[in-house]
Amino acid sequence: MATNVKVLLKSEVVNLGSGGEIVKVRAGYARNFLLPRGLALPATDNNLKKVEELKREAGERAKAERDAAQGVAQKLGAVSVTIKRAVGGEGKMYGSVTTKDIAEAFAAAGVTFDRKVLVLPEPIKTLGSFEVIAKLHSDVQVPLKVEVVKS
Repeated sequence: MATNVKVLLKSEVVNLGSGGEIVKVRAGYARNFLLPRGLALPATDNNLKKVEELKREAGERAKAERDAAQGVAQKLGAVSVTIKRAVGGEGKMYGSVTTKDIAEAFAAAGVTFDRKVLVLPEPIKTLGSFEVIAKLHSDVQVPLKVEVVKS
């Protein structure tokens, strides 16, 4: 039988809560994920006294992350990339364009970011112009211009 435990979040956890919140989670999730990664503290009396301090720290950290994401978003919005791919006789591409290819093309253009922020439902398999969304922060999304041409 699974039991729930209360934990105090130190920082934002997607689909769970933000820093300074007290949430109930399964014991295994707290023991195996939240606590070892430093995302939460056990909700003891001593730790509950730190709630306001944790909320303030989490707010400052979130603001700094949002500002950094907005700075990267401005750089990304100003750049568009062209990716060259080999094309067969019938106009079909050999292979496809993935998030790794897009991130490498932007890195070659001078803007680096983690490819995991790209929202690409499926790899690009045709030539043309595409708009790919980069979700840099929960509040910051930027459309990227990617053009795939034949080499």
